[in-house]
Amino acid sequence: MSREFQMSLTGELQFFIGLQIKQGPEGTFVHQAKYTRDILNKFEMGDSKPMTTPMSTNTALDADEDGEAVDQKEF
Repeated sequence: MSREFQMSLTGELQFFIGLQIKQGPEGTFVHQAKYTRDILNKFEMGDSKPMTTPMSTNTALDADEDGEAVDQKEF
C-alpha cells in the first residue's frame, strides 16, 4: 500500500469508513467482522452460533406459474 499511497507514521491501515482492512502478502482484504459483531451484540445475539447457508447456492429457482402474484418490492 505504501508503494502507491503516501503513508503516515500511524501504522498499518486497519479501519477506513467503517470497513476493516487486512493487508497481507496475498493482497488486501476488506471485511466488516467488527460491524457484524456490534450488530449481534446490540440485539443480544452475540452468543449466536454461525450456520451455513440453509439452501444450496447452486439451485435454480423456477417461476411458480400457478402461484399467487406478490408485490416483489415488498420482499
